[in-house]
Amino acid sequence: MDARALRFGVVASVGCPPQSTREGGKFRASMASAVPPQLAHIGLVVIGRNEGERLARCLRSVPQGVGAVVYVDSGSTDDSVALARSLSVEVVELDMSVPFTAARGRNAGFARLQELERGVEAVQFVDGDCALAEGWLVAALSALDARPDVVAVWGRRREMAREATPFNRLCDLEWGQDAPGETEAFGGDVMVRTAAVVAVGGYDARMIAGEDPDFAVRLRRNGGRLLRIDADMTWHDADMHTIGQWWRRAYRCGYAYGQVSAKHAEDGGDFWRSEKRRALTWGLAVPIAIPALAAPTLGASTLLLGAYPLRAARLALRCRKQGWGSGDAALWATNCIGASFPEALGVARYYWDRVRGRGGRIIEYKR
Repeated sequence: MDARALRFGVVASVGCPPQSTREGGKFRASMASAVPPQLAHIGLVVIGRNEGERLARCLRSVPQGVGAVVYVDSGSTDDSVALARSLSVEVVELDMSVPFTAARGRNAGFARLQELERGVEAVQFVDGDCALAEGWLVAALSALDARPDVVAVWGRRREMAREATPFNRLCDLEWGQDAPGETEAFGGDVMVRTAAVVAVGGYDARMIAGEDPDFAVRLRRNGGRLLRIDADMTWHDADMHTIGQWWRRAYRCGYAYGQVSAKHAEDGGDFWRSEKRRALTWGLAVPIAIPALAAPTLGASTLLLGAYPLRAARLALRCRKQGWGSGDAALWATNCIGASFPEALGVARYYWDRVRGRGGRIIEYKR
């Protein structure tokens, strides 16, 4: 690992309060009035496909003075490419004859970024359905400057239309799970030292889902530390309105549990092993066991159904103890129990693909 500090001399407070705002339930991006010249030392890689207005919002949230911005498009059929170019953003259009993954997109963007700006010392990866929170880049740079051992910094992703649907609300609750401090993994939005990306070979393009935690694990194994700071990072637009979208997203999560845990188990690691086991137990094993054991147990196996509401109550109580409101606690607990079923199917699908020697295809949940 390259342990050099990013000596940018940024003086912003890491614990700066949120500066992006919502008015009437809608997101409003606010731009910084004065941008530190040190931002020229970082670059942005944005990935997306048919994001429409979300992409416009994302690109317009980038402050002036950033070294370079690269947008990687994965076969959009809308005007995403033209939009990015109209905003003077460098565009990489992926060859869609090769199966697309988010990891492949991030790698392509990073490679182009290095060609454009050799002096870029840190890269901010961001999804095209997210907008940067005002002050985030400065806060992240400050954190990297203060901790030479830290190779990646991330913050609080928030859902911009949190109350629009219960599914959006679930996403916002999910984004807020990790407390500030050192962490084992991060999500799709993160600032990483360029040297650290190069040292681990970037993202694993084979990963259908879970490419970000996989990348995080490899950064830690290379000697780096990951830091979540107390600052708003991005505003996300889940745009989830149906049970089908929620199911598909949970199914993708299960596939990631299978693929990521299997990969790191080969290296002696146990990352996401417990999550995979939990999904298979409650989403597959118990539902199969109840009818299978009904006759031998004279129907007693149906008592196992009571374990589900008990688990939900225990999860809700835990959330309440952490300061959550009763509504959020109940919603999250219900989600965790219900998601076990599509997650289990996702895990099973990964292993079925593996047995057949076939790579999976990207799993999307957006309309």
